[in-house]
Amino acid sequence: MARTKIDLITGLLGAGKTTFLLRYAKFLLDKGERIAILENDFGAVNVDTVMLHGLKSENCRIEMIPGGGDPDCHRRRFKTQLISLGMQHFDRVIMEPSGIFDMDEFFDTLYEPPLDRWFEIGSVLTVLDAEAEETLTMQMEYLFASEAAYSGRLILSKLELVPESAEQAAERVLAHLNRALAAISCDRQFRPDELTAKKWSALSDADLAECENAGYRGAKYVKQFNTEEIGSSVHYFLHIAIPEEQLEAVIGGILQDAACGHIYRIKGSLPAADGRWLKVNATPKKTEISPLPTGQAVLIVIGEEICRSEIDRHLCAVNTDPEYVSI
Repeated sequence: MARTKIDLITGLLGAGKTTFLLRYAKFLLDKGERIAILENDFGAVNVDTVMLHGLKSENCRIEMIPGGGDPDCHRRRFKTQLISLGMQHFDRVIMEPSGIFDMDEFFDTLYEPPLDRWFEIGSVLTVLDAEAEETLTMQMEYLFASEAAYSGRLILSKLELVPESAEQAAERVLAHLNRALAAISCDRQFRPDELTAKKWSALSDADLAECENAGYRGAKYVKQFNTEEIGSSVHYFLHIAIPEEQLEAVIGGILQDAACGHIYRIKGSLPAADGRWLKVNATPKKTEISPLPTGQAVLIVIGEEICRSEIDRHLCAVNTDPEYVSI
């Protein structure tokens, strides 16, 4: 029996991995493939899974790797989930880890029995954010490079949000990535033909087939950090009810307030007064609020040196839900 291919979608926090996964998974389902999606869960809630909810069907299963615990515990959970999926003989499994991920964990786990009999590595795809800052912290520069080092295909996101042409943005981001790879003594440098640089609304089946068949590359680099040492953190703010007309200002106020910490991204879903749900996806450069079919009243704040009490102060000034809690 043929082994199940497993694809890995990597990229920094907020790069657009889930949005790309949604597009890629629909392409595979339209081809008639039976797939499973394996999400790395930060904690008790997962807004990305809400985004993928519409994919659920007889041919698409969505699972989460529970967060928390030490690295060995996480590795065991990862292996347990893959054993369960391997016994069901999917055509393809797509894994989206968190933005802080050790690539060795993926490869080492898949080489262990019985997984080595059930799975083979399909494509490693890395999403690069065209809006990302040109200079990141040392830890984020390391993650930026190490999560792309094995990639068979790079995909540039958010081209519609930058002023340059696709070619100019691709050149800029590729130069940044190659500098980051050189900084960790990686033996790989990416070429322009290894990067898909077009607006995602224009991605064709041929583009997605190229991703499907991209494979992966071997690479060597100096491991500068262990993921458990990286000082990024995630905080959850639950039971939030904010008037829709104030929402963008509140989110912007948190992002602009240095006392709240160095925030990469705020994401979540919040209820509107008329029963609708709103998806929030915000970075220091842009806040996006859009409709969502269903959701949970939660905001997730991702960044470094986050001060939860300062964020509480911003939210509690406008929140009307008495059961508000932050963790």
